[in-house]
This record gives sequence, C-alpha cells and structure tokens, in this order.
Amino acid sequence: HSSPPPPPPFPKPKYSKKNMDEFTKKKIQLVIDAGLLEDLQDLGDLSSKSAVPKNCIARGRFLAKADGVVAGLEVAEMVFATIDPKITVKWTKNDGDYVTKGTYFGDVDGPASSVLTGERLALNLMQRMSGIATQTYQMIQQVKPYRTKILDTRKTAPGLRYVDKLACKIGGGTNHRMGLYDMVMIKDNHITSAGSITAAVNKVTAYLKENGLDAKIPIEVETRTLDEVKEALACAQHIHRLMLDNMVVMVDKKTSKVDCSMLQDALKIINGRIATEASGNITLETVGQVAATGVEYISSGALTHSVTALDISLKIKL
Repeated sequence: HSSPPPPPPFPKPKYSKKNMDEFTKKKIQLVIDAGLLEDLQDLGDLSSKSAVPKNCIARGRFLAKADGVVAGLEVAEMVFATIDPKITVKWTKNDGDYVTKGTYFGDVDGPASSVLTGERLALNLMQRMSGIATQTYQMIQQVKPYRTKILDTRKTAPGLRYVDKLACKIGGGTNHRMGLYDMVMIKDNHITSAGSITAAVNKVTAYLKENGLDAKIPIEVETRTLDEVKEALACAQHIHRLMLDNMVVMVDKKTSKVDCSMLQDALKIINGRIATEASGNITLETVGQVAATGVEYISSGALTHSVTALDISLKIKL
C-alpha cells in the first residue's frame, strides 16, 4: 500500500501552553513524582552523585532523531523543576510543532548531576507523548477533506491516562471521555447484562436523574448491528452519541482496503438525528476511507495502545 503523504513542514501549532489547565497539571505532577520515586527511591541517583563533581554546570541539547510532532515539552520542564529549581529550560519549538530529523529544539542548563537525574524521565515522557502526537497528527492529515474528528480512547498505559490524552490533544486530536466517571458508555457487556439497549438506556437515565447527574453526564451507546441502531434510535432523546462498532470490515490486509457499506447503511438510518462515532479496524491506512462515509467521530485505540516513541536524545556539554 502507498505510504501516507508526508505532513507539511512546520505547521503553526494549534496547541498552546494555556491548554494545560491546573487540573491536568496536578495529575501530570503525580506521574512525575511516581516516575522519580521509581528511579531514585531512598538513595537517589548514585551514578550522578558519585561521578559528577558538585559544582559542575552543564547544558543539555534536545535533538530530534526522527521526523514528527514534538509533545511533552511543558511536561519535561515540570520534571526538571521538580528535581532542581536551579535548572532552566529554553525551547526553540512549541508543543505541537513538526520537527525533522536532526533538529535541535531545546536546551536545558543547570547543575550537571540534576540535569542527568531528570534526563531519562523527561525523555521517556517526551518520546511517548511525541509518538502519540505524531500518530494523531498523521491520522488527522488522512481525514482532512472531511468533517470527521479523531478521538482517543481509554486504551492508555495505566497511570499515564492524562499524559497520553494530553499528547493526543497536542497532535490535534479530540479527547474522548477521561474515565468511567465523566460519561456513560453503554457497551455490549452492559447491554447483555441489562437485557437490551432499551432496558440499559432506561436504567441509566433513571440513575442519572435520581443522582442529579442528568444535566452534566452524556450517554453514548455502542451498536454492532443495524437492528441495534434502530433500537437505540427509539431512545434517541436520551442519547448523545451512537458508537457504530466494527461496522468497518477489512477486505484486503495488503492494500488496507475496507468495506464500509454497513457503516454507510447505519448512517443512512440515523440520518443526522444523533452524533455518530465509528470504531474498530481504524488504522492510518483505513481512517480516510472511514471518514469518507461522513461519520462525525472516529475513535482509535491504536493512538495510545500501540505507541511508537519518537526518537529524541539529550546531549550534554559542559
């Protein structure tokens, strides 16, 4: 199959620092604290403590060793600030900028031992986030001609939900629900347990109303067949979005050709009465074909569960 077209060089970042709100910052600080505890425990960074002179000042330069969208710059700043307030970080790129292999895009200055202590955690988070942002950005390039929005999922590394979702946002994606607490998603197993879509929706709407949550918690229902779509539409006044799951069938793995006819039939039945989301068999190679159906949202677990980290290094000079 033909590879996707290369992204245009250096698009203006849509993401800006103010996008990381205080709530997200607090959650990411917990990730950083846990990461440092993993690395340091009680004895600290023995290699840097023992081998690096106390008064040694160093500069580290961040180098992109592959093309991609850089993400996690603000997170890396938080890592170094947590370790040593004497460290300063300056960037020549922003979160969400496209960089090419061989680009230096930031400097970190400060006590050498402190810089070295934070190096691995900062790089681990930046590389993962840049990988997610790059993949998200590439998917968005494939759906550009259409109105479709790309969503992430809850298929994130445990403990890294906020990091992974922030990376998706930096790449230009749209965040799906954060967890199980901010949206009701009635999936196949819930439907089986409740007896039917109608029974599940009725139980959910009653529960939300009783608990004063009906005005702020949206409801999404997963459907797998056209009959289920019709049943869900009968409760449309309570539902905010319909997930059309696995209605995209892989026809040829070699060419990544998919059959979207069932999805198209579902969209015809729905006829714009309710927001729609396609999921299942979504890859960089298939996402454009799926978006061409006119579905409003496409969610992809691959954005976060199968991350290829963007190769970034930090080179230290005295």
